[in-house]
Amino acid sequence: MRFAAAVVLAGLCLPLPASAQTMNADDLKWVNQCIQDNRGEPGATPAIIRAYCLCMNEKMDSNETRSISQWEKANPAARQACDKQSGWR
Repeated sequence: MRFAAAVVLAGLCLPLPASAQTMNADDLKWVNQCIQDNRGEPGATPAIIRAYCLCMNEKMDSNETRSISQWEKANPAARQACDKQSGWR
């Protein structure tokens, strides 16, 4: 059952064609964690969460060591921009 959930989450995180060239394994790990952290939030469909997490990942520096969920707390302007871009909140 957990394997099936992991496969579904991985499928939700497939990069969009525009970001496919810049997405690497580390990015995918952080985006998957962001999706997991935000699952069940009010008004958050899987597509919105995916779009939000991809947006946040794009805004972060590639040398960032914090998770997306940690980084978003210190960067409210980026969070608000990604909320708007993803259609969330």
